[in-house]
Parts: sequence; structure tokens; C-alpha cells
Amino acid sequence: MGRVFEKRKHVMFARFAKMAKTFTRIGKEIHMAVKKGGPNPDDNPRLRLVIQNAKAVNMPKTNIDSAIQRAVSKDKSDYEEVVYEGYGPHGVAVLIETATDNTTRTVANIRLAFTKCGGALGKTGSLEFLFERKGIFQIDMAKRKLEDLELELIDFGAEEIEEEDGKAFIYVTFTDFGKMQKGLEDMGIAVISAEKERFPNTTVELNAEGQAEVIKLIERLEDDDDVQAVYHNLKLD
Repeated sequence: MGRVFEKRKHVMFARFAKMAKTFTRIGKEIHMAVKKGGPNPDDNPRLRLVIQNAKAVNMPKTNIDSAIQRAVSKDKSDYEEVVYEGYGPHGVAVLIETATDNTTRTVANIRLAFTKCGGALGKTGSLEFLFERKGIFQIDMAKRKLEDLELELIDFGAEEIEEEDGKAFIYVTFTDFGKMQKGLEDMGIAVISAEKERFPNTTVELNAEGQAEVIKLIERLEDDDDVQAVYHNLKLD
């Protein structure tokens, strides 16, 4: 019974750690949204979406309000959005989005992660062409039919729409992200979450051992407090 509990405890703490990291990431997004558009969600579309994303992962309202207040405070450092790129083991392309108040610290940590895991940090802009940036909106379809919305969603820029488990996932180009957000708001459709993701144009296939080496790098990067998201072109089994 002790072993079973230890295993469950390990999984439980890993889940809590992931949750804390998610709250940290969203807290930074709230901070940057407030700095760019003000603390009132009614006047700040970016902040509205970030708050919605926070609610989607059950981030407590007190955490959300605290993040907004910290952003308003003049004593708090500003975060800068910086993208880093490099190659992991076996030539797998890795792109890292960060939000940092100290780029010297951030680039040093990321370079160390690549070095320790058999990769190399590259020049910014060298790998952008390997990824396509898209927006993904998730909406509740419990009381809606997709055929009733499809034409309007296409007018707002929807390239692809998938429906699963009572939810619809709407994919748009990066440039149509704001258009889709406004369109959904005008239609009175609440967004569960909205993210800007990067999808690889081509993928690299590796055996299980090679995949494990790349995943080690990805996990190390994701554990860094300055890292918001890590993208790669490894094809996972």
C-alpha cells in the first residue's frame, strides 16, 4: 500500500506543479495585457481573453485580481516577450516563447538547457519558417448546432472547425485572431479558451530512444519560469 501511495503522491505533486506553472504563465500574460491595454477587461480585448483562459484552467479569481493589481503597480518590472530558437538532439527544431524581466538570465538558462541536452541555441528568426502560427478558439456547443454557425465563422476567418465532446475548436490564421475574437463576441458566443499556437510544417521521426532525448530537452525548457511555451517538430508516437 505504501508503494501505491508513493506513486499516487508523485503523480499528484507533478499535477500540482504543472498547475502552478500554468498559473504563472497566465499571470504573466495578464500582466502584459494590462500594460498594453489597461486593467479594464471591457476596454481591453486581450485581457478579456486571458481572463477567460485563466477561468478555463480554474485559476482562482483572487490570483487573477492580484495579477492585474501587480501589473498596475509602478514598482513591478515589465515583462518582455522574446522568442528563442535552436536545434535539439538529432536536428529537431525547437522554438521557445518567453516572457522575461531579465533577458540575460533567460538566454543563459535556455542556452544551458540546449548544451546539457545535446542541442544548440540558434539565431533568432532562423527557424520561424518551419512553424505556422495559428489561433485556436474553443467554444461550448451544448446548446448550438455547428451548421447554424459555420458560415459566419468562416466569414470571421475560420480555416478549420472540429467538434468534439460538446465543444468546437476553431482554427484561424494568426492575422485573423482578432477578427475571430470580435466576431464571436458580436454573436454573443462565450469563448472557453483562445490560444496562439505554432504548428510545424514538417516533422522529424525518431525511434523511442531519440524521442526520449528530445523530450528531456523540452521538459527542461518548460520547467524554466521564464518560458511560456515550447514548440518542436518532433513526431511523437
